Amino acid sequence: MTETTQQMPPGAAAKPRSPEFRLAADALRGLRQDLLHDAFAYRPLPRSTAEGPLTRRLKGRQREYATWSPHALIIAAGLLAMFIASDNGIRGAGSNTILGLLALLPVLLTMVRPVGAFWLSMVATPVATMLANEWDDSWPWLAGSFACHLFVLTIVAIRTRPRTAAWMWALTAVYGFIAGNVSDGRAFRSDTAQVLFSSALVLLGVAVWQIRREARQEVTAQQTVTAHERSRRTLLEERTTIARELHDVVAHHMSVVAIQAEAAPYRVENPPPELERAFVTIRENAVAALTELRRVLGVVRAEDYEAPDAPQPTLADMDGLLANVRDAGLSVDKAVTGAVRELPQGVELSAYRIVQEALSNTLRHAPGASARVEIGYVLGGLGLRIVNGPMPEPSLVKPSPGAGHGITGMRERVSMLNGEMTTAPADGGGYEVTVFLPVPMPSASEPVPSASGPAPGAREGDA
Repeated sequence: MTETTQQMPPGAAAKPRSPEFRLAADALRGLRQDLLHDAFAYRPLPRSTAEGPLTRRLKGRQREYATWSPHALIIAAGLLAMFIASDNGIRGAGSNTILGLLALLPVLLTMVRPVGAFWLSMVATPVATMLANEWDDSWPWLAGSFACHLFVLTIVAIRTRPRTAAWMWALTAVYGFIAGNVSDGRAFRSDTAQVLFSSALVLLGVAVWQIRREARQEVTAQQTVTAHERSRRTLLEERTTIARELHDVVAHHMSVVAIQAEAAPYRVENPPPELERAFVTIRENAVAALTELRRVLGVVRAEDYEAPDAPQPTLADMDGLLANVRDAGLSVDKAVTGAVRELPQGVELSAYRIVQEALSNTLRHAPGASARVEIGYVLGGLGLRIVNGPMPEPSLVKPSPGAGHGITGMRERVSMLNGEMTTAPADGGGYEVTVFLPVPMPSASEPVPSASGPAPGAREGDA
């Protein structure tokens, strides 16, 4: 490889710029961007939102009129500046009218051309001074010009950003310094210090308010993103939990299929070769499916997860769950309707977990309330209804905030089984969860449910 270098002609090398020069260049660039570029661009003042802390309390047309409150405040400020400029003791009605208009127009212009209003106020100030024939202590700011410029600085600062407010204050200081030293040979006490001090306080307050508003918006946006991420993480955690629980159910059935396929040829005397090959294929596929299931589950399991030793709970274990809840201080009743029958293990596991989570939510959010669990064996599915009453003394017992996983987990289980779920406040207070889990109808060859269960229409309840 050959490396070539290009030599710069003599004198063409750029000289390094000093930090002061770069700082001054950046400052002039900011001034040009904020106050010179498109200074008279049309930027109408939008109406305020109807969801403000005050406007939301109004109704009908009053609420609609309240959205024009920023425009009304600006007009009122302009009229006040005009009144101050007109009532200054200067002789001549024509001069007073002109001075009033010079104080009114810049303030009104802030509603459509904010930066242009600042420049108009800067021009109107010396014009008003020249029209006045009595200055007294108002040099170079007349009382009306003082009020007008202060209102303009405040409104423009609110409508722009803090850097623009800083540039407006700096240009105001430059004008005051120049005008204070040019007084046509007459000695006057300059009021520039009062103008700069008053405007600095106002602009500082506006800047703090803008910074606080931007920070609040950023926090709100971050909270929205965080809530969305938390919701997604909760959903993934619930799906992982469901996968872990259903693993034992599916693994048990696949193991039974593999064992039955292996033992089936020995139960038939002289089975044909085709039947033996079919059972071998069934067993191989069952073992392969079980292996893949365990491999996939290993991906979603946490490193510290330990598989439970006990089998997964079913609706037959509901009495034990209710006993534990009663020991925790919740008064709960249970009612069973319909012919009790054996359901798919996944349905029974999901139904058990839904009831468990609903009762846990009652303990957390409505301590001291009573609850009722209704289980209905209906044609084509299983119905659940868990309802709790209101808290007896809300002022004495405070609810315990949960992690927000309960409703998400229940909905995920219901969605997995193509069921339906509704949650709503109950009549008279409290909360109600209603779930329907579809179950395929058994075929004619399947055994009839055990006769030990209650007859159709029977009802079981415990206090």
